[in-house]
Amino acid sequence: MKFELDAVLIEERCRSSALAMSVVSAVAPEVEVRYVPDGREAARPLVGVRDPFGAGKRRMVVMERRAPFLMGCPAGSSEFACCGYLVLLIASNCPMDCSYCFLQEYIADNPGLQVYANYAAAFDELDRLGRSAPGRSFRVGTGELADSLAFDTLTGISRDLVEYFARRENLLLELKTKTDEIGNLLTADPRGRTLVSWTLSPTRVYESSEHRTASPASRIEAARRVLEAGYKVGFHLDPMIAYPEADHDYGELIDNLFDVVPPQRISFVSMGGLRMTPALRALARRRFPDDPMLAAGEEVLGRDGRMRSFTPLRMRLFASIRARIQRRAPEILLYLCMESASAYERVFGTMPATPAALGTRLAGS
Repeated sequence: MKFELDAVLIEERCRSSALAMSVVSAVAPEVEVRYVPDGREAARPLVGVRDPFGAGKRRMVVMERRAPFLMGCPAGSSEFACCGYLVLLIASNCPMDCSYCFLQEYIADNPGLQVYANYAAAFDELDRLGRSAPGRSFRVGTGELADSLAFDTLTGISRDLVEYFARRENLLLELKTKTDEIGNLLTADPRGRTLVSWTLSPTRVYESSEHRTASPASRIEAARRVLEAGYKVGFHLDPMIAYPEADHDYGELIDNLFDVVPPQRISFVSMGGLRMTPALRALARRRFPDDPMLAAGEEVLGRDGRMRSFTPLRMRLFASIRARIQRRAPEILLYLCMESASAYERVFGTMPATPAALGTRLAGS
């Protein structure tokens, strides 16, 4: 996939960085390249445009990160059956534009597509993490606030990450994406320490809601190729949307996946329902007024302040797809994201593992 940019803005202190030079040499000649004193200001919303968030996606800001790179997953909470996922903040925002994306609200104040030129400093934080618990495995991903691979042909960051994690026995890298941009991955040897995961949706959701992403078939084919190249693979059915034909469409998606990617070689599948704060829902419907998925199903406000599909509808969809997966691939590790322990018990018939236990299992998958 190729994504269009209007401008590349490079922080002066990053002018001679390897990342800046890589981007400048690879970006299309018609894209404006400009140097700015402070990337934080350059990432602010543009004034006087109809859609500041959408405009931010077309401005890449190469800048220095002033805060730590490693953090707990923002979705983590004592209310939910969590997976112990750790987030490595290499970038913020992405060029794709999914109607349901939480970033529309989460980074509304700095929507410029930030890429951090000093990302090598993250390796010191990861070294400390690995030394802190030598008997424990950690799963660390870059796909929470940005797609892990969307601009990898410009930045080449994935190669450095894969090579670093290949030398770490208790750290597993997860690259999460909705693209088929895997060229750099095919030139590196992961040595079993990098997992590439794809968010998958049925064609109906992809066509209505996942703008400028690779098609579901392209994502699945990309997964097959990286699997053959020595990577682990996983899949996120998230967000699952409880529209009237969802059972059939998600079931068909699972069949298509297993027909291409051998299920016994899939490390995990996660499931999560569509959830939005009232403010995010209003913003998404304003930006995408014609998307029927944003009005699908009955929605109820939960204790965490997010709107979700009416619980019986959501649980029925989860249970249906769980049964479909387990009929064809009972060995796959399957779990719920951003759902309560009681919801997990309703779907699986058992209480969930602790975040540490599930996280360790996923990191060793």
